Amino acid sequence: MKTAEIAQRFLDFFEKKNHTIVPSASLVTDDPALLFTVAGMVPFIPYLSGVVPPPYPRAADVQKCIRTNDIEEVGKTPRHGTFFQMLGNWSFGDYFKEDAIRFAWELLTAPEADGGLAFDPKDLWVTVYEEDDEAHELWRTLTPLPEERIQRLGKDTNYWSTGLPGPAGPCSEIFFDRGPAYGVDGGPATDDDRYVEIWNLVFMQYEITNVRSKYDFDIVGELPAKNIDTGMGLERIAFIKQGVDNMYETDQVRPVLDLAASLAGKAYGAESHEDDVRLRIVADHVRSSLMLLADGVTPSNEGRGYILRRIMRRAIRSMRLLGVEGATFPDLFAASRDAMKESYPEVEADYARLSAYAIAEEQTFLRTLAAGSAILDQSVVEAKNGGGTTLSGSEAFLLHDTYGFPIDLTLEIAEEAGLTVDRGAFDQLMLEQRTRAKADARARKGAIADQSAYREFRALGETVFTGYTELQTESTVLGILVQGQGTDRASEGQIAEIITAETALYAESGGQVADKGLIVGPGYELEVLDVQRPVPGLISHTVEVTTGEVSMGAPATTVVDALNRHSAQQAHTATHLVHAAIRDTLGKTATQTGSLNRAGYMRFDFSWGSALSPETRTEIEDIANNAVRDNLEVTTRVMSLDEAKAAGAMALFGEKYGDTVRMVDIGGPWSRELCGGTHVARSSEIGLVNLVGEQSVGASNRRVEALVGLDAFRDLAAERAIVSQLSTSLKTPREQLTTRISELAASLKAAEKKIAAFEAQALTGRLPQLVESAVAVGTVRVVAQSLGEGASADDVRSLALQVRDRLGIDPAVVALATVSAGRATVVVVTNDAARERGLAAGALAKGAAGVLGGGGGGRPDVAQGGGTDAAALPQALDGIVADVRAATA
Repeated sequence: MKTAEIAQRFLDFFEKKNHTIVPSASLVTDDPALLFTVAGMVPFIPYLSGVVPPPYPRAADVQKCIRTNDIEEVGKTPRHGTFFQMLGNWSFGDYFKEDAIRFAWELLTAPEADGGLAFDPKDLWVTVYEEDDEAHELWRTLTPLPEERIQRLGKDTNYWSTGLPGPAGPCSEIFFDRGPAYGVDGGPATDDDRYVEIWNLVFMQYEITNVRSKYDFDIVGELPAKNIDTGMGLERIAFIKQGVDNMYETDQVRPVLDLAASLAGKAYGAESHEDDVRLRIVADHVRSSLMLLADGVTPSNEGRGYILRRIMRRAIRSMRLLGVEGATFPDLFAASRDAMKESYPEVEADYARLSAYAIAEEQTFLRTLAAGSAILDQSVVEAKNGGGTTLSGSEAFLLHDTYGFPIDLTLEIAEEAGLTVDRGAFDQLMLEQRTRAKADARARKGAIADQSAYREFRALGETVFTGYTELQTESTVLGILVQGQGTDRASEGQIAEIITAETALYAESGGQVADKGLIVGPGYELEVLDVQRPVPGLISHTVEVTTGEVSMGAPATTVVDALNRHSAQQAHTATHLVHAAIRDTLGKTATQTGSLNRAGYMRFDFSWGSALSPETRTEIEDIANNAVRDNLEVTTRVMSLDEAKAAGAMALFGEKYGDTVRMVDIGGPWSRELCGGTHVARSSEIGLVNLVGEQSVGASNRRVEALVGLDAFRDLAAERAIVSQLSTSLKTPREQLTTRISELAASLKAAEKKIAAFEAQALTGRLPQLVESAVAVGTVRVVAQSLGEGASADDVRSLALQVRDRLGIDPAVVALATVSAGRATVVVVTNDAARERGLAAGALAKGAAGVLGGGGGGRPDVAQGGGTDAAALPQALDGIVADVRAATA
């Protein structure tokens, strides 16, 4: 029985038990405490906790889940997977223990011909909470299970709570006995892999308080509305029904495993245990990555993107350990797509986008592995030869910072070699490095060469940066690279990297973007597109050859765009002022976590846990502009790091400092920071700081944005023009504009309410005509009409319910449609007699929505669908009539 068929049988069964079928929520949850949907209950938490009234009394779903807390167990056990699907049936104050147990037993043991899963009762065991006499008695009386196969267990296994005050209750778990070949006898109480938990029934019946631990709390009393929360692992049911040993061998996962084995020239199950584990890791992680990409997650260095990147890179490394050096994702992801598309058609429809991310990530990481693995392997050899058991934190940091080698991968490789990593030292070094900015810079470099290409140029010495005092510097071309490869010349129209001995052009760092400018020499001119430091001490210019041809050894003059540089200096110095103003206003704990400075614009990220009030923003802006007005001197001193720290200079987030540093003072100690950027000579040169935005950029981090100098003035001038236009149009003095606009908004809202009331009244007036339009389709009366344009979905739903009520107790289906802003909406309602004949509103609405090029669904009695093809509305309504006719034939 295929996995998709098992899922459909589950949904069909519970739909017949009057459950609303709910589509899977996204893997990306709205819960701020979670990165992903980690369990089937997550989307229902608001209903289970009573925070939000449930829209239906009972529901069933197949929920996509991602869980990575036990990622190290993937491939080693039969049931651990990062992506899994949870079958769930839910009751919100409707049925309770008796029906939950009856439903579960019926579905599991009913014959396949009757829609069941046909488990043999002799293979099933049940556990209940040791004090739950009611559940024990129900299992004993509702099922043929003998007493010895109903085991009582404690709170640690058979009691559910969140670990917080709120709902809780006992649970009952159903296990499948795989037989004596898989372990010892004795049932689930033995905690042996022989007994696979397939279904957990949670009886949410108590309210708890004074929670001391997940299993130590006080019960206040029973909940006013008792809930049922169940979860049955789809992958676990699949591997049992398909007669295989684990979830990796099921029909949705095995194709990727087999392809990985073929690419590696391995025989799964016939060679080493380590190879089998690696193949299972690949199969699981490729599928998990595909599903995360389908739900909008993309690889990155933080949050959900980091988890995805880690999963993908574990798959790549596992293929490397299996002996495959080249790219495999184009094949593996296609195989996973084909295995999953029956259950999730979106992975096929959106595959071009999904595969592009996957393939790009693999290409990037293969380059990272090639550069970092050789260094790490050498470090491992040296450590072991020297009798050591630990890799230094500085070595791990070098791999991470210079080569982008993930720390978790370093930890895994070290562990495989019998070594540990000095993680404490690594973490300390990470505090001195802004890894996020490093990653972004690498991503923007495009054609920047592999670092090995710079070795010979760096061996000639450091590039001398003269831009602190000069805007033009004469030098010599030391190196030329085109598409990452060294060459002796670059011709007109080509994009190249140019290395010179000296440069006046500032390389992007410390939040300040690279200079704009030119490189000129005899017979050629180069437009500078970017300036970076690809390796420490070396500056590389990405250029377009606009005139002539540049060759190795040619004279070269670097020329800075003076106006752009000055505007960038204004922004960078303004950033220091804003930082000082924030610390003056909020306190010393508000420290910088990031910044960006470019001509006319600055943004500043800082540690703070709440939004700034308008008054606080104004105060920060005033302090910064007062510093501009005071014409403070900006001085720069070069000194040792110890001297700078002794002077009170701030070592900022993301900067990497050597023994010698530049300390920038503005107004003496008022603003004193270590900074390698360029600045104006006095604060008055900034002109104006205009804070234009403030927002959250993550947990406990805020961001302010400002326009600086002429850009700030232009923005204020634009606002002044808007205010003037409003004042003229509304014939209202400027100081009274806010009051006048509020009055107009209130008047407009009142008018909209009146219009809506008139429209609703007009729709209600059509009630008799709609009732008279009912036609007999077999024994069912059907109304299928379009109401034209403009009606709201709520009004259409209300009218459809009124029409249904007027049609009486005989079987009736009402489908009313409207069009708004080019989108068609269809509302379908059915009465009890129609539903008894198998006519569910949700199915009818879904079918109509498909004709309209959209989606839909809902409860059996009321449902809604729609789409963008409004012209197909007549066909959609005709389709509902045809579906009724077919169902009643």
